Amino acid sequence: MKIIGCDFHPSYQQIAMLDQGTGEFTEMRLSHQAQGEEARKFYSALHGPVRVGLEASGQSQWFERLLAELGQELWIGDAAKIRASTDRKQKTDRRDAELLLQLLVEDRFPRIWVPTVGERDARQLLLHRAKLVRGTHADKEPVAGTGVEPGCATEMEVMDGGGTKAAGKFGAAAVGQPEKNGVAETVGRTGCVDHGTG
Repeated sequence: MKIIGCDFHPSYQQIAMLDQGTGEFTEMRLSHQAQGEEARKFYSALHGPVRVGLEASGQSQWFERLLAELGQELWIGDAAKIRASTDRKQKTDRRDAELLLQLLVEDRFPRIWVPTVGERDARQLLLHRAKLVRGTHADKEPVAGTGVEPGCATEMEVMDGGGTKAAGKFGAAAVGQPEKNGVAETVGRTGCVDHGTG
């Protein structure tokens, strides 16, 4: 198995690789120019099982997709725990790559769970679908009571069996039809109008 510690940056990556079969150690810097063509060539040329370890960052999604396409294993580590695992305060890209490789080889790599490329794609489709469904419901069924001022009775409360409850809001006694009309007049005078679509 080939184990690679990768110090990943937006424009390049510094790697330290150990081939466990032969014991060969390799260090190099791969450019991400031209859509990561140099990195693609390097990782495509690796045969057999490959494990790549890198610190968590938001810039590496294209790289994660590349490794998934090539069938190579990617471990993403907790950056704070990786930094805490070394005594050296001075950072260089070469040392960072070597530290990642060392943690992988010694089985001390602080791996975090990250969704696979397929899980991310499925999540995006579900979010998009939910957004579409919310949009269609908003067009067909507007929210009831929009535009109603707080404390105001809706027209339906005044005119249907809820007239007694509405009359109570305005201090009138709603027993029969004349009182319901009085409530309607009171609603009109107070300026409380139902602007809803109900």
